[in-house]
Amino acid sequence: MGKGLAALLKDNAELNSAEDKNADQVIGTIAELDITDIQANPDQPRTIFDAEALEELAQSIKALGIIQPITVRKVGPSKFEIISGERRFRAAKIAGLESIPAYIRLADDQSMLEMALVENIQREELDPIEVALSYERLIDECQLTQEEMSTRVGKKRSTITNYLRLLKLQPLIQAGLRDKMIAVGHARALINISNEEDQINLYQEIIAKDLSVRQVEEATRKLKEGPRKTTSSLKAPLAEKYVRINEELKKHLEADVELNRNNRGQGKITITFKNDQELERLLDLLKN
Repeated sequence: MGKGLAALLKDNAELNSAEDKNADQVIGTIAELDITDIQANPDQPRTIFDAEALEELAQSIKALGIIQPITVRKVGPSKFEIISGERRFRAAKIAGLESIPAYIRLADDQSMLEMALVENIQREELDPIEVALSYERLIDECQLTQEEMSTRVGKKRSTITNYLRLLKLQPLIQAGLRDKMIAVGHARALINISNEEDQINLYQEIIAKDLSVRQVEEATRKLKEGPRKTTSSLKAPLAEKYVRINEELKKHLEADVELNRNNRGQGKITITFKNDQELERLLDLLKN
């Protein structure tokens, strides 16, 4: 990805301005850059990076690669400075990557970048994550509001918002969406699940069982509502007589015992044991 572009940047040491020759081939595109050619932004407001979170991201990068390229600006021959994505850059180094995909910015390419991104969004072959990343770049790098983007690209503001929300999905799910393992409808339903483990589990179930969007929406609704309490599951308090019986059973068996009984005299006794030896001991007591 973008290896030819990286060579172009190296061959054109003076390529620093949007007016320079071949600049139109650089703006709005992605290049695969050597990590050793990239430096951190000295004006980066974030100075502390959580080591554990970086390690987790590094493991994700090892498994899935870089889902979202970083953004850099050219500061010299084969030298680039990070504009955004230093956390991804640090995690990529931890993961042992020798190169990283990056959007290239030049010194005065603001208007050209905006035009390139807007044009990029109009391309039909883009996957939903690529569209979402383009919207995000228009916000972060071109300082456009969603309202302004709506006018530029001819899309409803709600459409833009829905695309941006896809970037909140776990990287594994974003990769699945890009690889067409799930549809946009599936992804939009998964966004509504706040618990990451539940989100991943349902994503894997979609693939394993070929669930429809409607089925996923229903599963999402049930997860948000939580388990429903039914009339049969509500326990009536035991009468004092049966509380005493429960305690006597506990003492006799020297184990955790739970006695349940309904108003019709039906019920069950649950005896808990920790291992096979305790089970054998309980069986001997019950036989006598």
